[in-house]
Amino acid sequence: MSPLPLPDVAGDWFAAMRAGDWEEAWRATDRIELERRRLQAQPGFAWQPEFLRWDGTPLRGRAVMVRCDHGLGDTLQFLRFVPLLGAARLHLMVQPQLLPLLTGGRGLGQVCDWWNLQTLPPHEVEIEVMELAYALRTTLATLPPPYPHLGLQLARRPALGLPRDGRLRVGLLWAASDWDGSRSLPPAALAPLLAVQGVRFFSLQQGPAADDPALADWPIERLSHRTRGIAEAAAAMNELDLVISIDGMPAHLAATLGRPTWLLLKHQADWRWMTERDASPWYPSMRLLRQPAPGDWATVIARAAWTLQRLAATARAAPAR
Repeated sequence: MSPLPLPDVAGDWFAAMRAGDWEEAWRATDRIELERRRLQAQPGFAWQPEFLRWDGTPLRGRAVMVRCDHGLGDTLQFLRFVPLLGAARLHLMVQPQLLPLLTGGRGLGQVCDWWNLQTLPPHEVEIEVMELAYALRTTLATLPPPYPHLGLQLARRPALGLPRDGRLRVGLLWAASDWDGSRSLPPAALAPLLAVQGVRFFSLQQGPAADDPALADWPIERLSHRTRGIAEAAAAMNELDLVISIDGMPAHLAATLGRPTWLLLKHQADWRWMTERDASPWYPSMRLLRQPAPGDWATVIARAAWTLQRLAATARAAPAR
């Protein structure tokens, strides 16, 4: 939800969201929107990408077009709000990569390929998916759980059939997209994690990082050729005991599915993860592991390795008990 270029008000919004004071964040957005509408009344106004799509028109009982203009992870995170709109007709305009997973999803209305649609469906009001929390005046106390029907969508698809041998099955993602490379880990930083006994590691990584030459020496099984599509990646996650990921779309996917997810965060993490928390109100199944200082991935991985070792030991002891 990008505000108008009003530095003081935008700063208020980010500070409030990081502190978990969403009521104050919405008041900041109100101030931003008031200024936008003042400008809109003047000659020569032109809509800019940082402006909100929603103009304040009530959503309930209307034909609503929900656009997904940001990242894939943003769509998955804010998908939870779509079934709550009470629209008379609903069009969800998603990125084409999400079509196989979301088409026919309960409460999502008509799911369309936003990037390749030639003609917009008829609608009375439009809103970007990340604006839904503001439109609904959501607070920490009223935040709904992740979209609950993603697992039903996967039931229509064949399982990958990942092997079982008694070890914990853990999926790994260590490299973010080029949009923010500071979220990525250098591959060598994973060594303490990969040394944990009683764990079978699977790489869910895509892109150039999936073919890093260092993988040849890692005790990790590559799934990149079987998880190129998001629906296939979701099917793999459904068979894993745990997903350990940097901040990116796969972490949102795993946590929306309700899979245990450990999120590896850089020191100055995105506003949605707030501050000084090791749990996220957005995802009950997610654990946050934060850098204590900029660039300090070693402490994050050491903590993850220690916790994973305890988890693996508990899993080994469970059959004996």
